[in-house]
Amino acid sequence: MRTRTRYVVAALVAGLMTIPLAACGGDDEAGADGFTVGLLLPSRTVPRWEHSDKPFIEQQLKKLCPRCTMEYANAENDATTQLQQMTSMITKGVRVLILDAADTRALRSAIREARQAGIPVVAYDRLAEGPISGYVSFDGVQVGKLQGEALLEAMGDGAKDENVVMMNGDPTSPNAASYRQGALSVLKGNAKIARSYDTLGWSSANAHANMSAAVSGLGPDGIGGVLAANDAMAAGVISALKGAHVRELPPVTGQDAELAAVQRIIRGEQYMTVYKPFKAEASAAAAMAVALGRGEDARDVARTATDSPTTRDIPSVLLTPTAVTVDNIEQTLVKDGVYTIDQICTRKLRPACDEAGLTR
Repeated sequence: MRTRTRYVVAALVAGLMTIPLAACGGDDEAGADGFTVGLLLPSRTVPRWEHSDKPFIEQQLKKLCPRCTMEYANAENDATTQLQQMTSMITKGVRVLILDAADTRALRSAIREARQAGIPVVAYDRLAEGPISGYVSFDGVQVGKLQGEALLEAMGDGAKDENVVMMNGDPTSPNAASYRQGALSVLKGNAKIARSYDTLGWSSANAHANMSAAVSGLGPDGIGGVLAANDAMAAGVISALKGAHVRELPPVTGQDAELAAVQRIIRGEQYMTVYKPFKAEASAAAAMAVALGRGEDARDVARTATDSPTTRDIPSVLLTPTAVTVDNIEQTLVKDGVYTIDQICTRKLRPACDEAGLTR
């Protein structure tokens, strides 16, 4: 995958809330027609798909096109299921599809079928192969860099002499390769990559199994840091470390800013997560889908272009991720309304929240 602009500047995140209305003709024009948008998400393993992305996309679609409806399906991490779901939506005659592919290669035939039926496909969060009409995501390489930089910071001056375990994402996802590339660009030469694992399904259980193997090979005190690609995997890593009776948990990274991960950060079990403003991503995807559904140009919403292995110059919106540690939870997640202090700081967590300065 090649992207001509590395990532969209932070100002675009705020601007996305106004750009779609202009691009799609405003409220009066938006109510003049209606059509169905198909939304296909990959799994329930990562909580954000059901809890954040789906409702945000649905809300923004209704805002931009009050008479539009949304057809929804979740693949449950099965590419064959998602292929069937997509084919069903094409048969039903949806006007446009927003697709977060469970397997970015396996959906090629369905994407070609959609193109032949005149149904544009917006790739969401992961760049699927095939004739995609638009792409909305975050800079994956930058995500990996943020994780690598945070891990080195947490490991301190002795990082070069410490073993790092890399818990990479699912190899079927191009995002996993981007995260790994970004992390390695920071870690190589600055720490020892002692073990590196691919984690099928991005699942906590598979990460737990891989981490148990790493502890067995390196010893309970032989791991200086863990580069976990997302929060679900970080949970599995931490569970395995505790199960192996590791005396002092090494710093562990994550991604997706899951509530459980934020609470682990406050407890000192996980060092950081990467926050990707889901509302801005959902807003951009909805705006692009509505524009395409009305026969307009996706470049009215896009700010750059991306090449996939099969398609060049895909109109794209690539947003900027942010590293979150215990020091900036309030300035990022709470400020953006992702969580409230009360949601984060349960009764058991109150002492740790007090220490972190989150409760006053």
